[in-house]
Amino acid sequence: MFRGRLHDKRTATVIGRWLGIAVLVCFVTGVISHYVQTPGGRLVDVLPSRPSWGYRLTQGLHIAAGIAAIPLLLAKLWTVYPRLFVWPALRSVRHALERLSVAVLVAAGVFQLFTGLLNTVQWYPWPFSFVPVHFAVAWLFVGALLVHLAVKLPEIRAHWRRRAPATLETGDAADRRSFVLAVAAAVGAVTLTTVGQSFTPLRKFDLFAPRHPDHGPQGLPVNRTAAAAGTSQVDVDDWRLEVLGPRPYRLSLAELRALPQYEAELPIACVEGWSKSARWRGVRVRDLVERAGAPASSRVRVTSLQEGGAYRVMEMGRRYTEDPLTLLALELNGEPLSPDHGFPARVIAPNRPGVWQTKWVAKVEAL
Repeated sequence: MFRGRLHDKRTATVIGRWLGIAVLVCFVTGVISHYVQTPGGRLVDVLPSRPSWGYRLTQGLHIAAGIAAIPLLLAKLWTVYPRLFVWPALRSVRHALERLSVAVLVAAGVFQLFTGLLNTVQWYPWPFSFVPVHFAVAWLFVGALLVHLAVKLPEIRAHWRRRAPATLETGDAADRRSFVLAVAAAVGAVTLTTVGQSFTPLRKFDLFAPRHPDHGPQGLPVNRTAAAAGTSQVDVDDWRLEVLGPRPYRLSLAELRALPQYEAELPIACVEGWSKSARWRGVRVRDLVERAGAPASSRVRVTSLQEGGAYRVMEMGRRYTEDPLTLLALELNGEPLSPDHGFPARVIAPNRPGVWQTKWVAKVEAL
């Protein structure tokens, strides 16, 4: 019943090594993303602000590799599924270890890829917090993968090369080549039609990604709107930026605009995988901090006007504060910020996830 011509170890090895590359890219970039999003303790001041496009690259790779891994995982499961029904179910300790690692590997892999895919569209039909669970299951997945590779290493070695004796014994080289090309075409198709959300030269092919880099107010996408944050009606006459330090002070929007203004081209790079560069203009955060009597290398806490939310208060490490590209932006692409982009003022910093580019800023505090 399950003896198809392509359910062989050579096909599983070929698909498996492609899947392994995608998983490796996903895991490494995912670890980077996790610690950039949730830096703990001293790590806050260690994270670098350069290159300015660093997070855009790593998170774009993370999402692209994760999406590409979905057809690869399905192809891998199709190739090996007959072995899931072998009998007796457990023949030895080694076989039991193999079956256990496969069960954990498949469950964790399916969980990671499909919950990650739902995260890109910001749909969370589960009761748990996505970020910590996704991070924990990633380590579980990698552990099961290492056990599985250790158990299957002799078979992988035997079928690694195209002209290896074990490979030649499997036969059906032409059918295998057609199957592998079909899988490659599927991977190429899903990558081409989604990667444009972060790799803007391919944005015209961005058919299925949740964000298009050109769609949004002022030509830039948004995740959280002013209406959702409860900041649609900011009264400019009443609004004041509060800057806390040894010499605290407050500034109106007009006074803020009267300070020396600087321009920087920086990307917004979101954890969901989309990103786009834009021209920002505003006051350097280091200048605001120094005016309050604190060193330019101070750690900074920024508070938003938004009503609640996990990212209402943000801490920024010393390297970001002292970087001259870190701005309290007042303009986007030559125009005043729209409400959805953080009017009257927002933070924009290099090499930083979009969730920490705080909008609707009310207070900057040197720590």
